[in-house]
Amino acid sequence: MSSSQLLVTLDRDSPVPLQQQLYDQISRSVRAGRLRPGDPLPPSRELAHQLRVSRTVVTRAYELLRANGVLTSRRGSGTRVSGALPDAPPPAQRGTRAHLWPEPPLPTDAGSPLWKPWEPAPMHRPDGTYDFRHGTPALASFPITRWRQSLADAVSRADAAALGYGAAEGSPSLRTEITALLRRSRALDATRENTVVTSGATQAMDILVRLLVGPGDVVVIEDPSHTVLRQIFGYSRAAVVPVAVDEEGLLVDEIDCRVREHGLDPARVRLVYVTPSHQFPTGFIMSDRRRRALLRWAREHAATVLEDDYHNEFTFVEERLPSLAADPQDADVAYVGSFSKTLFPSLRIGYAVLPPHLVRSFLGVKWITDRLSPTLTQEALAEFISSGAYARHIGRMDRLYRQRRARLLEALHEHFGAGARISGTAAGLHVLVTLGGAPDADEAEIVRAAAARGVRVYPASGYFVTRPPTEPTFLIGYAALPTARITKGVALLAAAVRAVTAR
Repeated sequence: MSSSQLLVTLDRDSPVPLQQQLYDQISRSVRAGRLRPGDPLPPSRELAHQLRVSRTVVTRAYELLRANGVLTSRRGSGTRVSGALPDAPPPAQRGTRAHLWPEPPLPTDAGSPLWKPWEPAPMHRPDGTYDFRHGTPALASFPITRWRQSLADAVSRADAAALGYGAAEGSPSLRTEITALLRRSRALDATRENTVVTSGATQAMDILVRLLVGPGDVVVIEDPSHTVLRQIFGYSRAAVVPVAVDEEGLLVDEIDCRVREHGLDPARVRLVYVTPSHQFPTGFIMSDRRRRALLRWAREHAATVLEDDYHNEFTFVEERLPSLAADPQDADVAYVGSFSKTLFPSLRIGYAVLPPHLVRSFLGVKWITDRLSPTLTQEALAEFISSGAYARHIGRMDRLYRQRRARLLEALHEHFGAGARISGTAAGLHVLVTLGGAPDADEAEIVRAAAARGVRVYPASGYFVTRPPTEPTFLIGYAALPTARITKGVALLAAAVRAVTAR
């Protein structure tokens, strides 16, 4: 079969995204024998032209087909049907498979760098494991009795209006408390009218993507970045372009050339996602010089900066920079945050501070998707903040995390010495550790050897798209582990690394 004779029919009126349609049709052709092992497929640019779709539609479908073993690609021979096809899933699985793009990443989805690593949801482990997972706060230290008082107060004051459908933008009292917090801690003079309560920061980012980007548009993300962000942005029909970071944050001067390398126009960048107060996962803090450059670039390109200010409450350096949104310099900056790390993840309350022209449309999408965030919980949180309980809790956690962070750094130095390079110590609840003393060791081998000793560690290389680390690198969270368990866990990790390098 000639590579130009691929028969594909896309239904543009179907709710199934075009990438998924293309993936499904090529898969069916292979299973039915219409495409056979070794048959060539058209180059992505040629097929995109034939189907009159964005090249991104084709490249994403090809990436997932390669990840699932249906296609192979080699320099000089193009894209072909795999010679050793994976077994077809049983009929029961086919019938229940969700037709979404992107699908939740599976362990086998290693073909596209945008989709690894797949992480199970963080969870409390009572089994004695030394779990250095990032993103889990010290839940055992949460003042649950005081929180019950706030809940009881909210229920006792509830009237018929409080039990009905509230405003999509959230409780006025909670929005007032959030704006006061941001003025004090982030120098962000937000107004209540521009502040919206959301179901965590994730919902805020999802709504912003729906509003701001469409087919042919471009979203710029940091490289490395969190897998969840790739899912949120990848679900849109925009092209996602990763741009590297260094010790000062996003390499703003590289945005244009990276976008062009993807065959795209920098003028089509609609959204730039950054984590300036604690870059994920490196932990770098964006410098003032780089912040000004980013805002200038966004203003000149009419792009919106999406500032994810996670972990901003826990900064361990004397001088703290204000948020980007505090002085946007005439650029559009949407600021998002949440209470998941400061209080507890299941609270599911976040917030967005929006440019005025986005508020109405943002609320329209939110009203359609969830009507409102739980009203009584919002009132309880507003009382928790206004009473001073929130500030007292943050103060206690700051002292606790400083102790645990210091013990982690000391233990790493004791066991690895100069062989461990550490970044991200200035803020946040995790550090990034590169084991330069074990350059030939495999991350997966270290993970297995550590697990055999009761230690859970998490490789970081999968967060990098274009420049993965050449040495074993791990994201080490410490917030949920007492200092004694940090000491023991690092010792066991060091033993695991020694065992792997000895082999």
